[in-house]
Amino acid sequence: MTNGRIQVKDGASGSRIQGGGAILEISRAGGSENGAGDLALAPFVPLSPSARIPERLFGGRMANWITLSRFPLLVGYMIMLYYGSPPVRLIGVPVLFILLMLDTVDGAVARARGQTSLLGSVLDIAADRAYELVLWVALADLGVIPVAIPITVILRTTLTDALRSLGVAKGLKPFEQHRSTLGRFLVASPWMRTSYSITKITAFCGLALGIAFSGYPAGSALNELSQPLLRAFAIVAWAATAICVLRGAPVILGGLRHGLKTAKQPGAVE
Repeated sequence: MTNGRIQVKDGASGSRIQGGGAILEISRAGGSENGAGDLALAPFVPLSPSARIPERLFGGRMANWITLSRFPLLVGYMIMLYYGSPPVRLIGVPVLFILLMLDTVDGAVARARGQTSLLGSVLDIAADRAYELVLWVALADLGVIPVAIPITVILRTTLTDALRSLGVAKGLKPFEQHRSTLGRFLVASPWMRTSYSITKITAFCGLALGIAFSGYPAGSALNELSQPLLRAFAIVAWAATAICVLRGAPVILGGLRHGLKTAKQPGAVE
């Protein structure tokens, strides 16, 4: 048809079908490594502003949507933790693990799609902060870790996020604000970030498992196992807190140094 709604073009290399403001390309890879006659579907290419809506929501910002989905999922998990029966709490342990691993998924999607951005970086840190603070506070409220742990993490987080905002205001991503080799290693290196993530996830999931076991009848095997688990993973929680403070030190020191340097400049307003 030539009314702009549907166009079909056949050729030796494939087909081109247009309709409703979008283009779908089908390439026929005869004799390719995937096998003769395989079909490869190219992404939709929007032709009008209305056709760009799905692309904006689910294509161009997929990583950000994954990050944003972590907030309501966290609320759901907290309901399971506080109000669930022991079996529900036990099911919540792998659920919590999956939710924590979404932090890796959104970053991988952003890099794979070439969609890394300042907004994505800030949202990712906001989601991490929400999970850390809510879980540490909840675990202290449930009595399985000392209240000193969430207090330490909250103080560290408040300082680092406030001081990081100075760099974000200049368009710098949070992990790009460190010039020293040691600072970049502690804050942004894959080794330190992975070590902290593993320690933190181990503490959260291990303590959640201990809480689930503790809800079973006294004298049962699971109940008897709960206390050794809670003591062991409380130590892991302290280790995660120590790494948290260590990674925050370059941000705090660098931010204070930058703030003092700015305050000394002529015309600076306090």
